[in-house]
Amino acid sequence: MNPLKSLHDAGQSIWLDNIRRELLDSGTLARYISDLSVTGLTSNPTIFQHAIAGSAAYDNAMRSRLGKGLSTEELFFEIALEDITAAADLFRPIHDATGGVDGFVSLEVSPTLADDTEGTIAQAKRLHAAAARPNVFIKVPGTKAGLVAIEELTAAGISINVTLLFSREHYLDSAEAFMRGLERRVAAGQDLNVHSVASLFISRWDVAASKTLPEDLHNKLGVAIGKRSFKAYCDLLESDRWKKLAAAGAFPQRLLFASTSAKDPRIPDTFYVTALAADNTVNTMPEATLLAFGDHGKLDGVLAADGGGAGETIAAITKAGLDVDALAAQLQIEGRDSFDDSFKQLLDSIEAKVSALAA
Repeated sequence: MNPLKSLHDAGQSIWLDNIRRELLDSGTLARYISDLSVTGLTSNPTIFQHAIAGSAAYDNAMRSRLGKGLSTEELFFEIALEDITAAADLFRPIHDATGGVDGFVSLEVSPTLADDTEGTIAQAKRLHAAAARPNVFIKVPGTKAGLVAIEELTAAGISINVTLLFSREHYLDSAEAFMRGLERRVAAGQDLNVHSVASLFISRWDVAASKTLPEDLHNKLGVAIGKRSFKAYCDLLESDRWKKLAAAGAFPQRLLFASTSAKDPRIPDTFYVTALAADNTVNTMPEATLLAFGDHGKLDGVLAADGGGAGETIAAITKAGLDVDALAAQLQIEGRDSFDDSFKQLLDSIEAKVSALAA
């Protein structure tokens, strides 16, 4: 059996962490759905920056909008929504067949709004309305300002992919915002057909930690953070608070493992996929990681609900002198700034292309 099919059958949704027009137009994404058990897709500013800046595939879309008076950011979101909605339509049969649990495609709000609650809420509502698809997630970062927005947007019935989470505590903050939003809907007598995922970034931990940890502790922290967060996720789903919401018809905010490509050439290119196989979760994989696991990946059981020794690993890393909580905060800031830089580069690339097309 294809290793990806085995992973899917073990209960983990396999999403592609990439989008570009050629992927859609060539039928490649449709093939990934039919042949590689892909059931969803995520995007981010860096992905779109690479897709648009490095290709002529979007030139006609830009040319057709010349003279419409759009700002560069407005032009980007119009073009991005074409890709997002086309992908969402491909995944719609999966979304319907799973009762709305799977088959989602994600579009992120502008990274410049990471510390702007009201701006995030307003833009998320505009993008949600423009997409007009039940299986489109709006991505909102789990920053302090973003968490307030997540509660408000959930209460408004908008499904959210919470991004830029790096720790168990970040995940729990995200889950808290989601549940508060649902509880407000219950109090208002509204339906609970609102979905969410909490995107926990993994491999960036090991890249950062390798600068200070001894060799024998390299490439251990990311998986340990994933396991510890999975335990918190399982514990939350068994809590009385969540069971009350579930009984009222709520869907769980699924834990999603992101940043799962191996950055260290000394470990297998499928390392994080194998290590973080878990029931009722999502793994969003870069295209190269997806294809690698489909070719030679191995499934070595699924994560234990108790975290499988993650606490001991993190204790050893802490004893070696690494402040895990401080690094989590640093990684979230660096992730926010990285996406902000990519978004600015993206807008610069679009401006240059528009100028060339107009000429």
